[in-house]
Amino acid sequence: MAQHDYNIANQGFPAFRSDLNNALSAIQTTNSGTSRPTGAVAGQLWLDTTSPTTPTLKYYDGADDISLATIDHSANTVNWLDSTVSITGLSTTATATVLTLTDSVSTSTVNLIIDNQKEIRFRETTANGTNYVALKAPASVASDLTFTLPATDGASGQTLVTNGSGVLSFASAGISWQSVQTTGFTAVAGGAYPCNTTSSAFTVTLPATPSAGDEVIVLDYAGTFDTNALVISPNGGKIEGATSNLQLSGEREGVRLVYIDSTQGWLAYSGINEGTDALSPVTYSIDFLVIAGGGSGGGGIGGGGGAGGFRTSTQTVSASTVITVTVGDGGAGGSTGAVGNNGSNSSISGSGLTTITSTGGGGGGGTTTAGANGGSGGGASATNFPNSAIGIGNTPNTSPSQGNNGGLGFDGSVAITLSGGGGGAGAVGGNSTQSSVSAIGGSGGNGTANSITGSSVTRAGGGGGTGDNSANTQIAPGGSGGGGNGCQNSGGLGGSGIAGSANTGSGGGSGGNSGGVSGAGGKGVVILSVPTSKYSSTTTGSPTVTTSGSNTILQFNGSGSYTA
Repeated sequence: MAQHDYNIANQGFPAFRSDLNNALSAIQTTNSGTSRPTGAVAGQLWLDTTSPTTPTLKYYDGADDISLATIDHSANTVNWLDSTVSITGLSTTATATVLTLTDSVSTSTVNLIIDNQKEIRFRETTANGTNYVALKAPASVASDLTFTLPATDGASGQTLVTNGSGVLSFASAGISWQSVQTTGFTAVAGGAYPCNTTSSAFTVTLPATPSAGDEVIVLDYAGTFDTNALVISPNGGKIEGATSNLQLSGEREGVRLVYIDSTQGWLAYSGINEGTDALSPVTYSIDFLVIAGGGSGGGGIGGGGGAGGFRTSTQTVSASTVITVTVGDGGAGGSTGAVGNNGSNSSISGSGLTTITSTGGGGGGGTTTAGANGGSGGGASATNFPNSAIGIGNTPNTSPSQGNNGGLGFDGSVAITLSGGGGGAGAVGGNSTQSSVSAIGGSGGNGTANSITGSSVTRAGGGGGTGDNSANTQIAPGGSGGGGNGCQNSGGLGGSGIAGSANTGSGGGSGGNSGGVSGAGGKGVVILSVPTSKYSSTTTGSPTVTTSGSNTILQFNGSGSYTA
């Protein structure tokens, strides 16, 4: 350590050499000393060794000493005390313990970049050691990610959370209670929502991209979930392993949901005032019309075919319930002397539903055979069967009745033989009549009108019977709603009955003697009326879909299904 005034006087050689060596030593040690060198001039640097292990580099400006940096011999570091460094587009100012970075050219592209996974370190107090806390990027980043800090401090106990786009905010750890909700909304993970359904029911939509462990709480604010349910939508995901909406429908009910994974989705693990599971399926009512296939007419002056059973029902279904629809065929026609063929049953069934089965219509009586029982009974035949037996309708018995009996036939003489009409959904089959001027087979019983499609339509008429008189035979009409006419058996010549109308479940008309064939029964139909707001559009069997008012109408002309 040395200092020198850098003034070498005229002197002898030994003294000159000693003075020169002292000057060089001062240069080598940066003018080290505990005070400014004597004779210092403006612009001179010197090292203040008052603290031997942490000397301070100083600059003399001609009047004062300016401290530039402290050199730490133990840590081998230089701590700059007062400096300004200019970098293109950026100025860096260090004053005392504050480092300020300023965009000096007012651009928006100047950033501080620390490459190659290097760290920003925050060291502990010097007196406690040299440990630090550091921040650094991961080894691999799929895309740029910027975190934007909150504008204000949070409350005590809150934590930083992201909105999923890098914007940070303070939120209560775990669950954050929100204001009372009165209309549909999309929940945020960690949110707890009092829901007031006093005015109307509404839907809570769960987060679209949840992470494992995310939670949402909802509860009944006003005790009105029992009158206006709160619907919970999985938002394209799942709740309890299914994609259907669920609901809270109990007074003062609440539930805490946690997201597990894509297989089970959200699960309820805590609830209040609940049953075995606080979450219950969303339910709604569906109207059903179920008509079986009609019976065919009998041959050989046989009776008219009975209409298929006609039944209606209104039932409450749960979301995701699969409703299986079976549509019965009409009885095949073509009989020339035997009893007609019964139609096939139609039905609806599904989990939680009361199965509704409508019985196929009874075939018309044959030449010497009684009309068959069924949804509606087949008409009685005539030939060689005086006052022959009728087919009994509403078999098996249902309440309300699904159909009616067939009509009586008549064999008054060899020249006059008449058969009865098949029973219809709305009336019994007509009895055959005869007088001195006419002989008329029994008309088919009328069908029943129903407005499930939005307009009144009559279906399930009985098939007409056959008259037989050599001079004055009249056709026996089928019942309203699609019943087939009986044949005209004039002069003893056989005629063919008319088929019942398709997808009305109507009975076929009877056939005449001498080879006359009977008409086939009409195929059945099943119709559903679903609230459009609840309609899922998930069907099989290609039903015809229309709308009427606030309802969607599905007409199944063949078997299929609808998923609620």
